[in-house]
Amino acid sequence: CPTQVKSWADAFGEELYSIVTKYSGSLLLQKKYKDVEPTLKIKEVDGLELVKKFSEQMESMLRRKVEAVERLVEAAEDADLNHEYNSSLEFDYYNSLLINEKDENDNYVELGDEFILEPNEHFNNLLVNTTYSDIQLPTNVYNKDPDILNGVYMSEALNPIFVDNFERDPTLTWQYFGSSTGFFRLYPGIKWLPDENGVISFDCRNRGWYIQAATSPKDIVIIVDVSGSMKGLRMTIAKHTIITILDTLGENDFVNIIAYNDYVHFIEPCFKGILVQADRDNREHFKQLVDELQAKGVGTVNKALTESFKILREFRDAGQGGLCNQAIMLITDGAVEDYEAVFEKYNWPDRKVRVFTYLIGREVTFAPNVKWIACNNKGYYTQISTLADVQENVMEYLHVLSRPMVINHDHDIIWTEAYMDSALFASQAQSLLLMTTVAMPVFSKKNETRSHGILLGVVGSDVPLRELLKLAPRYKLGVHGYAFLNTNNGYILSHPDLRPLYKEGKKLKPKPNYNSVDLSEVEWEDQDEILRTAMINGETGYLSMDVKVPVDKGKRVLFLTNDYFFTDISGTPFSLGVVLSRGHGEYILLGNTSVEEGLHDLLQPDLSLANEWIYCITDIDPDHRKLSQLEAVIRFLTGEEPDLECDEELVQEVLFDAVVTAPMEAYWTTLALNMSMETEAGVEMAFLGTRAGLMRSALYVGSEKLSNRKFLTRKDKESIFTMDHFPLWYRRAAEHPPGSFIYSIVSEDDSGNLSLNTRGEKRKVFTYSFQCHAYPNPFIATLAQWELLRSSLMAFGIPCVKAGKFLGAVDGSVMTQLLNMGMFKKVTMYDYQAMCKIPYHHHSGARPLLSVCISLHTAFPAGTVGGGFLLGYPQHCAKAVFHHSHKHKKHDTLQPCDTEYPVFVYEPAIKETNGLIECGDCQKMFVAQQIASSNLLLLVTDAACDCNIFPPVLLDAKEVKYILLLCDRMRSQKLRRRPDTCHAFHPEENAQDCGGAAELSVSLTLLLLPLALLLR
Repeated sequence: CPTQVKSWADAFGEELYSIVTKYSGSLLLQKKYKDVEPTLKIKEVDGLELVKKFSEQMESMLRRKVEAVERLVEAAEDADLNHEYNSSLEFDYYNSLLINEKDENDNYVELGDEFILEPNEHFNNLLVNTTYSDIQLPTNVYNKDPDILNGVYMSEALNPIFVDNFERDPTLTWQYFGSSTGFFRLYPGIKWLPDENGVISFDCRNRGWYIQAATSPKDIVIIVDVSGSMKGLRMTIAKHTIITILDTLGENDFVNIIAYNDYVHFIEPCFKGILVQADRDNREHFKQLVDELQAKGVGTVNKALTESFKILREFRDAGQGGLCNQAIMLITDGAVEDYEAVFEKYNWPDRKVRVFTYLIGREVTFAPNVKWIACNNKGYYTQISTLADVQENVMEYLHVLSRPMVINHDHDIIWTEAYMDSALFASQAQSLLLMTTVAMPVFSKKNETRSHGILLGVVGSDVPLRELLKLAPRYKLGVHGYAFLNTNNGYILSHPDLRPLYKEGKKLKPKPNYNSVDLSEVEWEDQDEILRTAMINGETGYLSMDVKVPVDKGKRVLFLTNDYFFTDISGTPFSLGVVLSRGHGEYILLGNTSVEEGLHDLLQPDLSLANEWIYCITDIDPDHRKLSQLEAVIRFLTGEEPDLECDEELVQEVLFDAVVTAPMEAYWTTLALNMSMETEAGVEMAFLGTRAGLMRSALYVGSEKLSNRKFLTRKDKESIFTMDHFPLWYRRAAEHPPGSFIYSIVSEDDSGNLSLNTRGEKRKVFTYSFQCHAYPNPFIATLAQWELLRSSLMAFGIPCVKAGKFLGAVDGSVMTQLLNMGMFKKVTMYDYQAMCKIPYHHHSGARPLLSVCISLHTAFPAGTVGGGFLLGYPQHCAKAVFHHSHKHKKHDTLQPCDTEYPVFVYEPAIKETNGLIECGDCQKMFVAQQIASSNLLLLVTDAACDCNIFPPVLLDAKEVKYILLLCDRMRSQKLRRRPDTCHAFHPEENAQDCGGAAELSVSLTLLLLPLALLLR
């Protein structure tokens, strides 16, 4: 009967409220803030002013990195000018693979002298040498080649500059010089380890920063001969050549691939007649298609060349593509036709399109023809007869494209998209940090080689994006606010919702497309791309949007109105956005406290500060690195460390919060001393947090008895203040009506499984959150954590058997009725960064499983409590589906995909409802009643009536398929901003330097590599 259920709900709610109010001390805290209210000032945040200020600070920080790189470029070019090439030079250098290695006689091996390495906190505790750089070489480059020795000897001049740069700007990280001959000089010096096959595959000339700095944007059509004569090894070499060319392209380049034999076909029919951006997805798609190419028929190159010239001209005339360099890459084993007419019609006399030719195989009969094509179209010719030749020969085209820039001595500064520094040291224990690189080309200044435009290499330095985001501190952005950065191509550089890693087994791995996640895939409510367009165009402005924000790994959603403020970062291709939530997010509370009073309360043992926030700068001076943020603030206030630089506004906020919350310590301590363990067993901890990142906590039980020991520790990032977000409990309480509590079941382990204790009795850990003030700025949340054993719920006849399960999965009939009655509403959410399983097709012919997604998903009924039933939240959908395919675990592969998932949101306006469900053989009665001052719902239903004619209401995410629109999606070009500079041609360049018979000196190791590949 509904009235009986209401009385149960009221009784349960009152008892819960009285326990929670008592042990959290929420009423005392409210009173303390009320007492200081007359002295408070509330200031509105000017979002535009804030974003401009952050942008200026970021610009000046990045400018310092550019100056460091400019000093290196100047030193390298001067060193080359003063160096005379010596073909018989003998010179010992620090080879990063061989340093500290000894032979059987305990003598250091050649190029492997003693090189002191020490752990350094600034470089993620890697073993480094901050006095010298050392040299890394890929396995296929001979370490005593005269070109290498001369380049290494010349670039020794960079050592003092590296050290000086680091002393001038201690926030600098890795600095390096990548040489066009293949060596990589890295500061600080490290020990480089080969991969599991004993090979060092890292080649600096393949890296995005090198290629971007060495060349301007390029439109490229690759033409590959797939006639019958290309069968076997030639086809293998041709495919490897195409893939190597694709690896030299980036987000500012455009590409297509045409295969020809008797007729011409685009290897991706969707891309017929166009060029597509050479982003990671398109490059990987092309690589799969290249792998499937087969040789047959007779080759006629004219039609393919004609088609290529037409595409390039159409794109150029329409103002599409890179609008800079244009080139055709012709890969063939011979050309016999009369192709001169094609060049006369489409490319002469201006020769706006360079043509690079790659002759595949050992046959030299067609060499003059293929070389003629390149030399008469400002290109370069090479012959590739083994797989080992591919890398070096493909690199030649980059040197040709860099000539105009070199002759002009245009030192363009380039910034890369985000990438993970772990790629650089795959074998080192790296924390996975997102970086951007600033790089500049290094040219030969020698007059005698001016027309050849010799590129010596590229100098670069890494900038961790966390360093940039430190300039947009969390406390200025409010509870839900954040800052983000994106590039000229619309890709996310940094965003709190960017999830670059995924779990494969127990290993965390970068997602294949982690650095090409578009702004529209994270801020997906910007459906007309107004925000994206404005930011890519480098505009300064403001936009407001209603957004649905997933939190707690997608189990919950917050409905917010966000104000977006944005501007560009001058001198870079980046734009900065700052998001403030309407209401409390756009106000700051200013309190007045003396240092003496605040310092006394800061020293209380129950107090801590957010260690990821920057109250004081402790990571520059080695003497300060050992200090926690709280210790640093105290030393700053007492004057013990006059050198400490601290954020005075934030420190003032901390002092005020410390004073106002100080009485809580005595209150909690008194309660703990007088607690009767029999009557109120289960209350474990009380804690509070403030907008300044200050936390206080008190234990009501011994720490060994805590149900969730990770809570409020660094291991549980969701429960503490981090650089990216406020704690989850704080964010949820901030959106709840003041004076009421939020309850949530906390899972003890990462798997999301609710814990069992050793007695086999289920224990549930609850966290309840409370917003203690109705100011426009809920600057504080008070919480207590406690444990409810079976007995405390059983007092109200509530067993915990299915606690933590989603109501819809346990009882689809009741959930369906509650949805129909409007007590819950279904909201569809999207995840454009999901990873989906491609099922393994078993040879038995059984129907393959549907693809299973692991994504940011699942949702919550608002703390449903039931008379047969559940108090809590659902589990991750991936758990439920993994068991289908465990037999084929080794074969499961994950790939990026888009998913949609349901979120069921409680409608608080409906306080009670009841009904009868027709279940066929029986009728099922249910009553739902809201529990006052909480997010809990008491649900009583007839457990005896089996209503399985209603399917369960599930939270599973579904992959979004684009079968009908796939071609349109693939062809569509999103708005992007081109780089500011272009160097396509120079009247003084020597076009007759166009290649010849490619006789490469390769190491013995390399000559063995193709054999090993073929044997496999």
